[in-house]
Amino acid sequence: MRYRLGVDVGGTFTDILLIDEESGRTFRAKTPSTPHDQSVGVLAGMRKAAEEAGISPGEIGQVLHGTTVATNAVLEGKGAKVGLVTTRGFRQVLQIARSFVPGGLAGWIIWPKPEPLAALENTIEATERIGADGSVVTELDEDGVREGLRRLGESGVEALAVSLINSYVNGAHERRIAEIAAEELPGVPVSVSSRVLPELREYERTITTVANGYVQPQVARYMDGLAGKITEAGVDGGLYILRSDGGLASAEIAARNPVSLLMSGPAGGVTGAIWAANQAGFSDLLTFDMGGTSTDVALVQDGTARIGRETSVGDLTVRAASVDVRTVGAGGGSIAHVPELTRALRVGPQSAGAEPGPAAYGKGGAEPTVTDANVVLGNLPAELAGGEITLDRAAARAAVGTVAEAMGLPSVEAAAQGIIDIVNENMFGALRLVSVQQGFDPRDFALVAFGGAGPLHANALGRLTGAWPVIIPPSPGVLCAYGDATTSMRDEAARTYIRRFGELTDAELHGILTELAETAAATLEAQGVPRDGHTVTYQVDLRYHGQGFEIPVPVDIATFDGGGGLAALGKAFDAAHERLFSFLLSNEHELVSARAAVSGPRPNVQAPELPKGDGDPAAAASGTTRVYVDGAETEATVYDRTLLRAGDVIPGPAIVTEMDSTTLVLPGHAATVHVGGSLLIRPEA
Repeated sequence: MRYRLGVDVGGTFTDILLIDEESGRTFRAKTPSTPHDQSVGVLAGMRKAAEEAGISPGEIGQVLHGTTVATNAVLEGKGAKVGLVTTRGFRQVLQIARSFVPGGLAGWIIWPKPEPLAALENTIEATERIGADGSVVTELDEDGVREGLRRLGESGVEALAVSLINSYVNGAHERRIAEIAAEELPGVPVSVSSRVLPELREYERTITTVANGYVQPQVARYMDGLAGKITEAGVDGGLYILRSDGGLASAEIAARNPVSLLMSGPAGGVTGAIWAANQAGFSDLLTFDMGGTSTDVALVQDGTARIGRETSVGDLTVRAASVDVRTVGAGGGSIAHVPELTRALRVGPQSAGAEPGPAAYGKGGAEPTVTDANVVLGNLPAELAGGEITLDRAAARAAVGTVAEAMGLPSVEAAAQGIIDIVNENMFGALRLVSVQQGFDPRDFALVAFGGAGPLHANALGRLTGAWPVIIPPSPGVLCAYGDATTSMRDEAARTYIRRFGELTDAELHGILTELAETAAATLEAQGVPRDGHTVTYQVDLRYHGQGFEIPVPVDIATFDGGGGLAALGKAFDAAHERLFSFLLSNEHELVSARAAVSGPRPNVQAPELPKGDGDPAAAASGTTRVYVDGAETEATVYDRTLLRAGDVIPGPAIVTEMDSTTLVLPGHAATVHVGGSLLIRPEA
């Protein structure tokens, strides 16, 4: 099969990208998301893309899917009823949780802890104890476990999580409880902490395991249902799911470990942005993905996305590897409002979503949104999503007019400009979190903007951050789906191993890393990825002895050949510590955890090349329109992106239209068309 199908389900639209692997040609489809059952929108988009390509769904080799099912289950509180098994004496581990003070100067704030995902009445204690060295201190009381599990069965638990103290060094008791649960609670999925997260810190390990169980039944049902529908449509290449860390896993593996899918959707966009930036010759970039409901931003250095060790969704934070993405409630559907108390304009985080959507969509929405503001300013064409949505300009003006009236502004355009300025500042704040707050200067990076609304705001974000060029990839509205379709299989293995460097040797750490790589490689091999195509990366968590937190440090395994591996890691840790905190300590370095990640080969998708132009984009011009920019109305030229050629230079103000997105080039800036199809926006000299 020569076709790969990337699928990304967002809060407003479901994006489909069908790729011909031989020619690099792409076929796009954008359909409204179907929150009641995401697979309905996925199947509709798949058929639409196949029809555009002139093929049958049976000619599609693989379906590669970034999904928000796990994320939505957490955000909406619609996960399973989870039972929890802990070591005796640790029953309230979720209720105690971690202390949290919201802000360094806000010690007076009382922060109510969120309700645990496993209720106290559904938590039982097992009489057992494993020592910190892995030895059995107290044997497991199996009869007591059986009695407790029967009580959980009577209470109607739909999933079970098992998290015992020190099980990360010896999971024998957890495995035995899982075997007993299979007998006492048949059909109830069991999540075991020594498999989900074999790392120290009982609270983080427990909450991650419980979260895995919380979303597991819903994710499994969705995977099974979608896989069945895809098979019925004639696709026999299988369903693969994008993990939070940007790698792929088979639907079966993903359903067993759904906590690794909490950032599945945003990870696809980062992967696609890296691919697009590489085609344009850039490896250091900030990614800016603005959709209908939210905006996701991330930092990429040397062509590699920063991988965080924690994933946060709403009030839930779990220990799971994920692309370090920050999300703010700022999208095309974000609602603008003026609180009566302050009379100050606010934008988001509430969103009009897909139903009813912005007022301009004509589906019954009446509240002013960012999309409505862009319509009022003249930044959007008459139709969106390839003609699927016709914009109602009168409804947009009426909605934004309520803001102008509430604030006493002289015109609807002034209110619309205020809405855009505020949402831009909100997104600028998110970009600072992944750059300035992490010790990076955004001016050292390019800014890759995508999503349905990203290219409209990209030029303004470039001005705020100083990140140039601003890169608008081909098919920016479906770039997340492009990322899903062009990424590779991935798995990771980790182990906690606390040793000061004086107690550790190069050979010992090298052996641990090699063993972890073998574990991850075996998982990929079982999914059909041969070992000769594997790429292995290593990482360790280090700290100064006496510290209570760690910093992830990448490992160059070649440094261990000459016996200087630990010394190189120490220098790398010092550099990272100084960048983050501006100081160093003289304490001895200490290893906390080690991990190995194994990736399969990326698909060989050919990048399209545009025909060479003479620099004049006049042939792509389709007319002019009036736009309101920087407090004044001006005339902008409208260009059809499909007619642009490599080397064409588009001076601002200009609007570049395409099926899935619209790009705004501001006055004083110009967009150059790259041979790979990207628009590179820079300030004019």
